[in-house]
Amino acid sequence: MRFLVAFLGFLAAACSPLTLLNAAVPSSGFSLQEGISYGPLARQKLDVYRPDPAAFAGPRPVLFFLYGGAWQGGERGQYTFVGQAFASRGFVVVIPDYRVYPEVRYPAFVRDAAAAFAWTHEEIGALGGDPAHIVVAGHSAGAHIGALLAFDERFLREVGLPRSAVHGFIGLAGPYDFEPDEPDIEAALTGEGPAALAMPTRYVHGGEPPALLLIGDEDRRVARYNQERMAAALRAHGDTVEARVLPGYGHPGILARVAAPIRDVKLVDAIAGFAAR
Repeated sequence: MRFLVAFLGFLAAACSPLTLLNAAVPSSGFSLQEGISYGPLARQKLDVYRPDPAAFAGPRPVLFFLYGGAWQGGERGQYTFVGQAFASRGFVVVIPDYRVYPEVRYPAFVRDAAAAFAWTHEEIGALGGDPAHIVVAGHSAGAHIGALLAFDERFLREVGLPRSAVHGFIGLAGPYDFEPDEPDIEAALTGEGPAALAMPTRYVHGGEPPALLLIGDEDRRVARYNQERMAAALRAHGDTVEARVLPGYGHPGILARVAAPIRDVKLVDAIAGFAAR
């Protein structure tokens, strides 16, 4: 409880709570290969977390995780706690960086995610992962990018892959269908015209991979209607979707609580269980 209070204090002080979380993450039980290039640019790099081969034999399912940051920031090295949480459950975890606004606008960051996914599909077998079992997951803006990767087939088609290469999608507090009211976010999402063209719900037409959508009932950053609209669109087209509202969770907490020092085991079980199926 003291750690959770301290963590929330760091949030309120606008300090980096991710540094605090990562400092308490166990360093054993997984191996990390960092800074692998999936493209020629500075932010086109990724990290791979591999589970202990003595504990988990054979090709392992892959969790391809996209962090958030309002399409304007974030660094893969801040998410060791995510890599550890799921590598310890037997997943190979891939966490890429991607370019952000103002360097680029939509859809460049989705294309970066697609390029990183293509690298994963091609190379992960050599690192113990199963290329036939890659689940895309994301938090906040990362869930938005991940949903576009999973549901709008043009992005994977551009890198020579079918949409079926995505085994499933997990979205944590994802903004899937909204009208931006912040100038920087509106600018980031209007690279092809109105922001409506960047909304993942627009590209649900049937045949999408199974989806798990999670949001907290205390989220003050992403409105719950985003989850509701995405779930409705998927169900309307006969897709498999599981949507949950988690009591007591805010926007950052739904991801932070996968971290070892304040881990909600039921939350991690839900994500890992869905990804393993």
